[in-house]
Amino acid sequence: MRYVSFIHLDETCYGVSFPDFPGCVSVGDTVDEAVKRGAEALAFHVEGLRHDGDPIPLPRSIDDIKGDPDLDDWRRGADFVLIPLLLDRGSSRRVNISIDRGLLEAIDDEAKGRRMTRSAFLATAARNEIEST
Repeated sequence: MRYVSFIHLDETCYGVSFPDFPGCVSVGDTVDEAVKRGAEALAFHVEGLRHDGDPIPLPRSIDDIKGDPDLDDWRRGADFVLIPLLLDRGSSRRVNISIDRGLLEAIDDEAKGRRMTRSAFLATAARNEIEST
């Protein structure tokens, strides 16, 4: 799932906030850093809600956010960025995938060079790909 965030530039940094999660905020020196930290803040906020037994709102569309008159002041001057919600569940699950043999060899070589397991490398690559789109 991806949630709409507002990014505002102030004098020193970029601030990130989430209209679906009032109070969930983050900052960064660059837009990229702000988005990365925003994703971390979002995951932390949602984990807190889950821990407290509070409901997790479904993400609203950008059109819904733009059409919400209660957000007029909040979104003024903001850029919109969709930030993925990636929750760590604290446990791994074994899966069976099919992958080209040459690609698998390249993955294994790269993982070995980084002193990672194949699973850790694939999980990191997937997380990076999800966060960058």
